[in-house]
Amino acid sequence: MLGKSAGGLYWMFRYLERSENLARLLEAGFRIALTRSSAATSEWQSVIATAGVAEGFAARHDAYTAPNVVDYLLRDMDNGSSVRFVVEQARTNARLVRTALTREVWEATNECWMVLGQILQRPIRERDLPSVLATIKQQSTLVRGTLVGTMLRNDIYNFARLGTFLERADNTARILDVKYYVLLPSLSHIGSSLDNVQWETILRSVSANRSYRWLNGEDINPTSIADFLILDQSMPRSIAHSMQEIVANLGQLTKRYGTQKPSYDQASEMFAKLDSRPIDSILQAGLHEFLKGFIQDTGQLSSQIEQDYRFYS
Repeated sequence: MLGKSAGGLYWMFRYLERSENLARLLEAGFRIALTRSSAATSEWQSVIATAGVAEGFAARHDAYTAPNVVDYLLRDMDNGSSVRFVVEQARTNARLVRTALTREVWEATNECWMVLGQILQRPIRERDLPSVLATIKQQSTLVRGTLVGTMLRNDIYNFARLGTFLERADNTARILDVKYYVLLPSLSHIGSSLDNVQWETILRSVSANRSYRWLNGEDINPTSIADFLILDQSMPRSIAHSMQEIVANLGQLTKRYGTQKPSYDQASEMFAKLDSRPIDSILQAGLHEFLKGFIQDTGQLSSQIEQDYRFYS
């Protein structure tokens, strides 16, 4: 496959995953802001920090209010990570690799672009935000579902999945890094109903609330949540599961092309560190340090994949 086509597939699905992750992040921020109205400003600020767009937001807005944050993350085309922008980029990349996609995947992508373009034409009212976020998540899921249901398991599929899981791993790490130690307003709330609501919101932001409860019952605590979202390989949005999928798809590319690239070795090393490390070790060494290092590693891995498979040639 041409490197440019591989890059188009990779970024198409990375952008689609990012649109869904932004919707989940906004949903979590909206829920927490409702439960902590006195600290709504800090919560919206943490949403912007998690999305990695603090500098751009500060250049355009003076206050961290719900309307400003929602509009910037959903509609602002000057924000290279807004939902409107990334969906536009996903469709542009889909057009680039149109002949590599099944008709169903192309039509689902085009429908995603049209539906979201329509609902994001105007500012979103607060009462409409939950339904808009649900539509964003649904449209991304439809494209991903058609990929899984209609595409051959070949290099086209592998590059698409690499984009999905690299973006997902990065997003889960960012959510944990920003929110893990900033949710509680004071130590007096530990173990309270407010405490549980806030930790539950973290789980909801990655669609993990019900699956966590299946495994842990009503025992909602920071250590168990960190373990679930970082190391549990059965959880489809955990860091470990995402890395497992990245290694698997790079492994398939190694077999198809007959060459083991540096990106495969790098991903394998990242996964091995997760596969053999208990959560207590991570917490003792410092969760922030671990997550910051992981986010840096995913950025380097993405660059290495682009280099190995010549995305821009």
